Amino acid sequence: MLGTAAAFALIWAMAFPVEAAGPVSYEAAVAAGLGAESTLAANEGSDSGALALSPEQQALMAEGADWTARVNLYHAGGGGATGDDSLGCRPIAMRTMAVDPRYIPRRTRLFIPETVGMRMPDGAIHDGYWYASDTGGAIKGQKIDLYTGHGRGSMAPAMRFNQRRLTLVDAGRFEGCPPSWDRVPSQTTQMAGLDSTRGGSR
Repeated sequence: MLGTAAAFALIWAMAFPVEAAGPVSYEAAVAAGLGAESTLAANEGSDSGALALSPEQQALMAEGADWTARVNLYHAGGGGATGDDSLGCRPIAMRTMAVDPRYIPRRTRLFIPETVGMRMPDGAIHDGYWYASDTGGAIKGQKIDLYTGHGRGSMAPAMRFNQRRLTLVDAGRFEGCPPSWDRVPSQTTQMAGLDSTRGGSR
């Protein structure tokens, strides 16, 4: 009787005979259908989602930058952000932004064109709006911190923006705290202070 290993080797040899000509070329492997297994789509952090832009978003996309800043990502947990932001608000993932208030005033609603269409871990598509509601001792001048959520993994969708200089467009002022994703404020409320906050160059 054959042992288990010998039986396995015999079955393996019958299923995959050794070719006398040597290794199989890439073209031959493709023609034989080897490696044709499909790979599941990875949506996290991709721009694969379609987003119909509102008239306001289209207008902001067409505008030049009011500011530019180098981005740093931060998250809660593991020595990251803890507690409330500098306005006393709970930080909102992919909404809360920490700024140097001497460069970008707190309570500024900002539009970052580069983040429009970013697919977030829950499948939502980012609309490009961020809220300057936090500050930090290490944030000086043309630097901003974008809050991504809880844990290092929350940074994945936005990781390609980390340490890059992004475009910031003034989209008006906001009152209260940054909105959570399940209660996006009306454009009328948010746009109320837009014209009065714009003015000179920054």
